[in-house]
Amino acid sequence: MTTIADPLTLPCGVRLRNRIVKAAMTEGLADAQNRATARHATLYSRWAKGGAGLLITGNILIDRRYLERPGNVAIEGVQSPEAMKALEAYAGAATANGAEIMVQLSHAGRQTPVYVTKTPVAPSAVAVDLPGGQFGRPRALSADEIEDVIARFVHAASVAKAAGFSGVQVHAAHGYLISEFLNPRVNQRTDEWGGGLENRARLLLKTVSAVRKKVGSGFPVSVKLNSSDFQKGGFSFDDCLTVIGWLNEEGVDFLEISGGSYEQPRMMDIDGMEAPVEERKRESTKRREAYFLQFSEEAARVAKMPLMVTGGFRSRAAMDEALGMGAADLIGVARPLCVDPDLPRKLLSGELASAPLYEKSLKIGDGFWGPASSNKTIRAINGFAAMAFYYKNLCRLADGLEAREKMALLPAFLSRQMTEAKAGRALVRG
Repeated sequence: MTTIADPLTLPCGVRLRNRIVKAAMTEGLADAQNRATARHATLYSRWAKGGAGLLITGNILIDRRYLERPGNVAIEGVQSPEAMKALEAYAGAATANGAEIMVQLSHAGRQTPVYVTKTPVAPSAVAVDLPGGQFGRPRALSADEIEDVIARFVHAASVAKAAGFSGVQVHAAHGYLISEFLNPRVNQRTDEWGGGLENRARLLLKTVSAVRKKVGSGFPVSVKLNSSDFQKGGFSFDDCLTVIGWLNEEGVDFLEISGGSYEQPRMMDIDGMEAPVEERKRESTKRREAYFLQFSEEAARVAKMPLMVTGGFRSRAAMDEALGMGAADLIGVARPLCVDPDLPRKLLSGELASAPLYEKSLKIGDGFWGPASSNKTIRAINGFAAMAFYYKNLCRLADGLEAREKMALLPAFLSRQMTEAKAGRALVRG
């Protein structure tokens, strides 16, 4: 039976030393010009030494005007010698320590924070449905601008390859720009980029095809795709299966199954946050921990490429079960690695049977963590507050410090919000 200790050779020929993947998490470590820094190298060296076979970076943006957060690395235009040297150090920190590293390429679309730009872009002028004024009302991209988006993905992929990264992942999930095109609630266009699923998927398929053509057949290209947006009238699981069928013909080396967006943050895995009944996990899936595994089981019947599942995995038993039943070929682990970067090695050696549930030590009195709420705003704040705990620890690792297993959520959340706003004001624009 396949286990997390087994290597995997991707369709392009690149061999991963095991099946554990450090999944993408936004880092926020770039400088004011959105260049990589020494903190990236420190962080990814630490994660590579922890034993995962593959590391996937957080969002690296293809357009500095539309960032997911101010501290994103962005790859656009001609890279200065300093910027290229920093990217090379970033990639080398992982590969020198035995891991492969893929760049997750993204465009934030309408989920660009207002302190980055007041007018983001999207398929159509449909605003993010969240209170608080975090995101401006977007304007619709022109057809020429859509073609420019594709060209920017291709350029960024070529720079990543030249810098020594092992591969690239095209981010088509979580409500960012490509995901927005797939979502009929957001994509209300009537031209060749909107309407039926074939048109809504055109940006993704053309981007993947163009990237593959540019980087060549021996360089890994992955896609991160929502299983569903978990919104009535949005991108559905049936849509997902159809898109997977189309991606089968595009030379994708593996497909990562995820789901949700800022409006429906299912990818955040907030303990105690109940989804509507029709979206709840089956009991068998709960026992297997991973909350997108049911979707992956069904996607495996369509997909010709390997599948990666991220979200909820904590125990080796559940990871091995998912691999053994053919529902996944790669296991993504993210948040626990912010607290224990050696977790992959410990799971592989048997030193640990499961990652601790760090959230269980975060009490109601420590911040927002607490009972489920039917209020969308409170659920979102719960999610972002929990994320702040992990981001704070990620930053500690990037600074060469040890992580902390306990942290008050409210101060962490408020600190992160202030830091983000300050970084937004400090951005070098133009």
